Amino acid sequence: MSVDRLLPTPEAHDLLDLTTDLAGRELAGKVDDFEARGEFPREVLRTLGRSGLLGLPYPEADGGAGQPYEVYVQVLEILAGTWLGIAEAVSVHTLSCFPVAGFGTPEQRKMLPDMLGGELLGAYALSEPHGGSDAAGLTTRAVADGDDYVLNGTKAWITHGGKADFYNIFCRTGGAGARGISCVLADASTPGLLPQAPERLMGLRSSAPAQIVLEDARVPRDRLVGGENEGFGIAMQALDAGRLGIAACAVGLAQSAVDYATAYAREREQFGKPIASFQGLGFMLADMATQVSAARALLLNAARLKDAGRPFTIEAAKAKLFATDMAMKVTTDAVQVLGGYGYSADHPVERWFREAKVLQIVEGTNQIQRLVIARSMTKG
Repeated sequence: MSVDRLLPTPEAHDLLDLTTDLAGRELAGKVDDFEARGEFPREVLRTLGRSGLLGLPYPEADGGAGQPYEVYVQVLEILAGTWLGIAEAVSVHTLSCFPVAGFGTPEQRKMLPDMLGGELLGAYALSEPHGGSDAAGLTTRAVADGDDYVLNGTKAWITHGGKADFYNIFCRTGGAGARGISCVLADASTPGLLPQAPERLMGLRSSAPAQIVLEDARVPRDRLVGGENEGFGIAMQALDAGRLGIAACAVGLAQSAVDYATAYAREREQFGKPIASFQGLGFMLADMATQVSAARALLLNAARLKDAGRPFTIEAAKAKLFATDMAMKVTTDAVQVLGGYGYSADHPVERWFREAKVLQIVEGTNQIQRLVIARSMTKG
């Protein structure tokens, strides 16, 4: 990846070098096969966990790597440039560790070393079939019954659904609206927690989400994360950080598309010279490269605000919005640079084009990002 990076420490340089090496050794040779078969790469994620890449932004005392978000998002970027499904899985797993890391009881926190080391894979169960963008309107309900909660409802579009070892289930324990929502930590082995068949997707076929049906699923009440009816705040804090992860995935995907299209244009000849020498195509490549750099700058600014303990919700929304729209445009242009070959599965730009679309949807659609940004500008 042709990126000149400014990193905060020598350790960060070493970490990105390790990530680049792992991407070349463990990901590059497997991605096409796993995507073609739609097989979830659980062992690959376990390898990344044992290499320290699944708990990067969490404290070392909890089993993490104590890295700033500024560094973590650039690791995601490198992974996404080779295999988006893996980068998205790392981002979602990191998101899934947040409730326990930030709000868990001492007993719940005993799980963190295995969570952050990747031995336990997580899922984040917020969306529902009729309430993807309206998280405050979720209908999955948890009713107290003795020492347990009894959960009923359906969760939708759950990354790692059917593959995860633990699920953060956001459910209604109180009245309507955001104030009646709680977060419950459920083991995958919970009776009545029923993963459905994976969704059939345009892209990300090796990491397809699934619905999770809850039929009288009993979860001990001591698995409540945070206070009862306080889950919505946990969910929104997690999503702010998760949007940085998706923006990083978009930047990495687009950077690979620029690099591939540029290399192709230098080699491909028409009318006796490389097509890169034609101004129309050269300007297209220049615009692609500039858009990627702009998205990376937005992403790193938001990550640095988070690292400094300053509000970053709006900047995260801007980064997610711009980076994912950019990735869709850049991958579309990369296909165009290759012409007919860009539409062929023999070149990776075809896959990157299909994968870019989902990034405009997950972790809050880009319409929701625009709403978040607009409200911050217009409220009194």
